[in-house]
Amino acid sequence: MKNVAVIGAGPAGMMAAYFAAKDNRVTLFEKNEKLGKKLFITGKGRCNLTNNRDISEYFNEIARNDKFMYSALYMMSNVETLKLFKEFGLETKVERGDRVFPKSDKSSDVIQSYERMLKSRNVNIRLNSKIKSVSKNEEEFLVDVNGLKETFDAVIIATGGVSYNSTGSTGDGYKFAKNFGLKVEKIYPALVPIELKDDFLGDLQGISLKNVTLKTVKNKKTVHEEFGELLFSHFGITGPIVLRTSSYINRMSDFNLYLDLKPALSFEKLENRILRDFDKYKNKELKNSLFDLLPKGLVPIIIKMANIDGRKSVNEITREERLSLLNTIKSMPLGYKNLMDINAAIVTSGGVSVREINPSTMESKKVPNLYFCGEVLDVDALTGGFNIQIANSTGYVAGNSI
Repeated sequence: MKNVAVIGAGPAGMMAAYFAAKDNRVTLFEKNEKLGKKLFITGKGRCNLTNNRDISEYFNEIARNDKFMYSALYMMSNVETLKLFKEFGLETKVERGDRVFPKSDKSSDVIQSYERMLKSRNVNIRLNSKIKSVSKNEEEFLVDVNGLKETFDAVIIATGGVSYNSTGSTGDGYKFAKNFGLKVEKIYPALVPIELKDDFLGDLQGISLKNVTLKTVKNKKTVHEEFGELLFSHFGITGPIVLRTSSYINRMSDFNLYLDLKPALSFEKLENRILRDFDKYKNKELKNSLFDLLPKGLVPIIIKMANIDGRKSVNEITREERLSLLNTIKSMPLGYKNLMDINAAIVTSGGVSVREINPSTMESKKVPNLYFCGEVLDVDALTGGFNIQIANSTGYVAGNSI
C-alpha cells in the first residue's frame, strides 16, 4: 500500500484519487475552498461532462496529440464514465451534438457524484491547501503544503492549465514539472473568441449567423473550415465555429479568415438565386434588394466590400459587379487581429509534453511514481464534452496505475 498525493481536485484529480484509493492511502489536495471549482462553471453551469459519440470518433475532436489519448480513451471510455457516474447517483441526458449533461442541468450534481466516489474510498480531502513545491529524495516525494513538508510514495499532478485563473488554474503543474526537468510545451489559448481589426464590427455587433462556414486560408489553400453558428461582437467573432477554429490556428501565422455566408449553395446556384431576387426587386436600389438573402445589418457591408454603389438600381448592376457580390458572399474577408487572452479561453493548449509521459500509465518516463493527468498535459480537444472526458480518462489511468 502506497501513500499517494493527488494535487488538484478538478475532474482529472478526483477521478485519479478515486481509482488510486482502491488499494492505497490517498490524500487529495485542493487550493480552493471547494472541489471542482472550474467544473462548477463549465457549460454555463450545466456541465457538459462527456459526449455520447462512439469512442472511435473522439480522435477527430482532439486538436492536439490525439494519438497520445488512444490508450486512455479505450481504457476508460465515455460508456464506462457514465456507468460510474450512474453508480454514484447521477442521472444524465443527451442533447444536440451528442453532448451529455446532468438531467438536473446542475453542475453541482456532477461534483456531488465525484464527492460520493471519493468518500466511498475514504480519500482524505484537504481543501484550502496550496502546494508550493514538489521534490523528491532517493526514497520519497516531499510536498510543501501551506509551508509544511509532507512525504509521499507517489504523486499525481492534476492542476489543470491557466485558463479561468480565478478558479485556481495558475499553471502550478508546469512549475512542478519543470522542477523535475520535464519539458513543458508553450501555452496557447484554445476554444477562445477571435479579435478582428475590421471597422464594421460596431455595425454588426449582436448579429448571429447560422449555417455559415468559417475558412482558414494559408498560401491560397483552405487549411481548415468549420460549419455552424457564429456571433459578431464589439471585439470580433465568437460562437461554436469560432471557438473550434481557434484551437487550430493558435500556433499558426500568415493566414487569412473568410466567411462563406451561403455554404449550402454552389456559386452557380447562388448566382441563380441572386438573379431571381434581382428580377423580383428590379426597380429597387441594390441596398434594398438583398434582405431575402442576408441579414439586414450585413447587406451594406457586403455591398461595400464588393465595391458597388448600393444606391444603384438593380437593373443597372453589371455582370462584373454581380460576380463581385457573389465572391464576397461566398468569401467575406475578416481582418484577423489575434486570439483573445487565455483568460477568455475555455481550455489551455500546451503543457507538459506528452513525450515525457507513458500514455498507458500517465507516469513520467524520467521520474518513477510521478504522474500527470488532465489539462496540465499538452492535449486539448474541441467543444462538446471531450475535454472533460479526457480529464476523466487520464485521471483513471493515472490512479489505476499506482
